[in-house]
Amino acid sequence: MAALLLGTDPSKSDLHRRRLLEQSDRLLDRVEQLRLMEQGSVPPTLAAAVRALQLRLGQVDPARPRTVRAAQNLVFAVQQRLMAANPRSPQPRSHPGRAAGSPRVARLPAGGCWKLLSLPPRGAGQGDEDWRELVALTVTRALDRWSWAQGRAVGAARDRRGEAPRLVTRARVAWTNYWELRCEAEALLGEPLPAGGPGRRP
Repeated sequence: MAALLLGTDPSKSDLHRRRLLEQSDRLLDRVEQLRLMEQGSVPPTLAAAVRALQLRLGQVDPARPRTVRAAQNLVFAVQQRLMAANPRSPQPRSHPGRAAGSPRVARLPAGGCWKLLSLPPRGAGQGDEDWRELVALTVTRALDRWSWAQGRAVGAARDRRGEAPRLVTRARVAWTNYWELRCEAEALLGEPLPAGGPGRRP
């Protein structure tokens, strides 16, 4: 989502965000109608629309809901992320269905899984400098994890091991997670982060 919403022109980014909010409102109306009709399952067209909305937000592995409850939760999660991207009230976004600041384990298309980090929320009673430091440390952690995954992928490709495609996919997901967190953090903090380097293992 960071790549979609944090563009070079803030006015265009916010317009895009508000249009996605309107689209999510329409989807939520359709889901609510099914709930009032006591329907348990979601029609394929609505499930596809919910998945497409997640894709527009740049999610790595968008879900296709099967139940009305799942569709409602996914649309609510999308709206939470869109509202968190409001430039007039910036807040760290969270993963769908997860508490703010909680990571999410994503299943990868080539097999295996990877933990996707998210930025820490502004805590009650927490000093601004402490929160800013935690944000920067989370971004550094994501960079370290990508560096480790990239090293494993390069080694497997160089040795022509059969696991190379899976490790390359994992490294790409790790990079996307890092880059989105960096873009989001710089928008929240209002300043560029210093360049980092490889360090801790995940």
